[in-house]
Amino acid sequence: MQNNAHATDTTAALDIDREKGNFHYKEDYAYDAGTGLSPEVIDYIARVKNEPEWMREFRHKALKIFESKPLPTHWASKELEQIDFGAIRYYLAKGQKPGRTWEEVPDDVKQTFERLGIPEQERRFLAGVEAQFDSESAYSRMKDDLARQGVIFVGPNEGLTLHAEIFRKYFGKIVPPSDNKFAALNSAVFSGGSFIYVPPGVKVTQPLQAYFRINAERFGQFERTLIIADEGAEVTYMEGCTAPRYDTATLHSAVVELIARPGAKIQYITVQNWATNVYNLVTKRGLAEAGAQIRWIDCNIGSRLTMKYPAVILKGEHARGEVISIALASDGQTQDTGAKMIHAAPHTTSNIVSKSISIGNGLASYRGHVHIPRAHAHCKNNTECDALLINARSRTDTYPAITVHGAPNSTQHEASVSKVSAEQIFYMRQRGLGESEAMSLAVNGFINDLVKEFPLEYSAELKRLVELEMEGSVG
Repeated sequence: MQNNAHATDTTAALDIDREKGNFHYKEDYAYDAGTGLSPEVIDYIARVKNEPEWMREFRHKALKIFESKPLPTHWASKELEQIDFGAIRYYLAKGQKPGRTWEEVPDDVKQTFERLGIPEQERRFLAGVEAQFDSESAYSRMKDDLARQGVIFVGPNEGLTLHAEIFRKYFGKIVPPSDNKFAALNSAVFSGGSFIYVPPGVKVTQPLQAYFRINAERFGQFERTLIIADEGAEVTYMEGCTAPRYDTATLHSAVVELIARPGAKIQYITVQNWATNVYNLVTKRGLAEAGAQIRWIDCNIGSRLTMKYPAVILKGEHARGEVISIALASDGQTQDTGAKMIHAAPHTTSNIVSKSISIGNGLASYRGHVHIPRAHAHCKNNTECDALLINARSRTDTYPAITVHGAPNSTQHEASVSKVSAEQIFYMRQRGLGESEAMSLAVNGFINDLVKEFPLEYSAELKRLVELEMEGSVG
């Protein structure tokens, strides 16, 4: 099926500026791998990080895979062809170790994250925070009571050196370098990200958060996140992303691997607000064992091109996977997002709910894949895709691929495309609202049921970001 179409929350508004992330500080880096990608760059990264030989070999193999794989040609190929991999800087770092107190963070990095509100968020509602500046983490802290329970929350470099047995057992198993061209690129040059391990039965009641900040021009950020929730454990992880706007392209290509052991629960929440020069090409995948749950909650705002399809492999009986996503594509932007659900065991359940908004000539696409094989019975899937068009030039596409074999398995798919009602806007304007205010209210009403799935602090920010995107979009 393909759809081609052209075309109240009482929380106090936060002090959010459309240009909040659009600033940068003078570059002063202790480590710089230079411009372009080569085996020498791989060796430089491995040497700076003091990595073991097996990791250096892993990176070199990934580089060969990246060089051998062509760019995807079946979608977004024209946009991807604009990326000049030879003009990108793949590793930049100030040389500091992640600060355990805010005072240890370098002044310019500290000023960056203070402007973005990270320390305040940590004090208010976070159990731990990892703040990454370009290639490396600048700040990493977790509450003491979680450490006493055996919870690990560090960057992958610390995970590799301090927790090697757990790290190596799971690293690269859910998303191998051969998965796709950009997963191979990440595997070759990855730096920063998060490594989390939650021991059996431990429930982390407050969210852990990572914040990824790009500061430099012509830069590529390639963080790698690995989260393992052991048997019966629970954890919520949130990530935020910003970058200043440059005239040149910036590349962000992350890999996220989640492992939910039997009975475990992982919730992964993303709110991105990238600048419009960022190519955001991300691979996210989770493995849910018997009785486990993996839930992706995803909001995509900004970037020139986003390609992101969170996936869950339902490996054990009664495992459950869910993807809740919101995408907003403004003028000159493409949001190609979706979800993948692979039912690899009987009695498994998956749910996909996607809502997109297209403004001006923005393109928002849903691209999904649901697979239920003949060998497994009593599997269920529900997929809902709703799109809202703001202008006559707006466009949305839906590309669902659903394969169901055997019985009794069931799936249902619902898709809708609608335009903002002129009558509704007229009605609100007659009651004193401006046109952009009325449009913002209509859009927030469209996504309100999904916004409620975000933590309060994020849902309030998300509503405000939508309001800012609506300014100047009417007419």
